[in-house]
Amino acid sequence: MQLRTNRNKTVLREAHDRMSHSCPDNSAALHGVPLGGLTRGDKARIIALDEAAVITSLAPGELERRLIEMGLIEGAWIEVLHEGFPRRDPIAVRVDDHTVALRRAEANAVIVTLEPGGIHE
Repeated sequence: MQLRTNRNKTVLREAHDRMSHSCPDNSAALHGVPLGGLTRGDKARIIALDEAAVITSLAPGELERRLIEMGLIEGAWIEVLHEGFPRRDPIAVRVDDHTVALRRAEANAVIVTLEPGGIHE
């Protein structure tokens, strides 16, 4: 995994530390990174959804339900296509064969592994 800036390293490290402490029995938190920490052009595979890793005003289970309805399910291939300006929010993500936009805060509930070879068919 090649990160583009020190800020990205800090964001990914903080997210990993937060998830490791909040859900120590969740192996996805130990081996993945949050989708919200990725930058344009990054390609990854979804390995888990972790609603507990984000702060939301939605009822428990609602954010996970909405992410699943958008196609963000375990095993799906994703690519970050676009980042908003000027604060990089929201992001546009290709999920398998369609594109969705979501806030980085909510994208942090999607745990992914970066794929060096890109999207596989």
